[in-house]
Amino acid sequence: MVQLRADAERNRLALIDAARAVFADQGLDAPLEEIAAQAGVGIATLYRRFPTRQHLVVAALTERVAKYVAIAECALEAADAWDGFAAFVEQACALQADDRGLSDLLFMALPGSDEVERLRQTAQIRTTELIENAKSNGGLRPDFVAEDLRLLLLGQAAIVRIMGKEAPSAWRRYVALMLDAFRARERPPLPAAPSKAQMTRAMRRFAEERGCAGRLGSTTTREPDRTRASRQVQGLNRQGTPIQ
Repeated sequence: MVQLRADAERNRLALIDAARAVFADQGLDAPLEEIAAQAGVGIATLYRRFPTRQHLVVAALTERVAKYVAIAECALEAADAWDGFAAFVEQACALQADDRGLSDLLFMALPGSDEVERLRQTAQIRTTELIENAKSNGGLRPDFVAEDLRLLLLGQAAIVRIMGKEAPSAWRRYVALMLDAFRARERPPLPAAPSKAQMTRAMRRFAEERGCAGRLGSTTTREPDRTRASRQVQGLNRQGTPIQ
């Protein structure tokens, strides 16, 4: 029995390590079969440990979201508010560039994941503080809003995905251009920013498209994963759990 529990824990850790690597390379819609294969286990074992894709995403990436929050908190300690804001943007973009899974997760809501949502709320609070501090000291343009930062991160993520192989540092030029545009100086006002409600709806839709929209208590996974693999494994029911 002790050996069984030890094997189960090794499998769980192997799946988390494999998920981090595969998600970082391919994004959160990467095939679960590939994660199982890289971990050296069968797809049935993956579903026993992590009944939904969302469970696996949370287990693999919560630590990365925490690092994103830590970057924001460190930036708040900068002596100059603009320098702190700019440092956060650059470091957050670098973190995102190295991990496509984290990049996906930053733009989706995971209902039912208390820890990820707590970290997300903390990140929003800290980045809002960075923005308001930088605006107060005159470094950041006064019409900048939090949604502008999300748009920057979305644009940077797209550049990384399209240019990553041929020009892996192209995103750095984009970020430098955006930071220059964010500096306070005389210029025409910006067009209206997306509302918070629009951003929230977009994040929910993005989670649905990546198969991560279900609550963590659910054992439902998105149909393509079941169709490709788990229905082919003997001894599993429709939900991918062992038949008693």
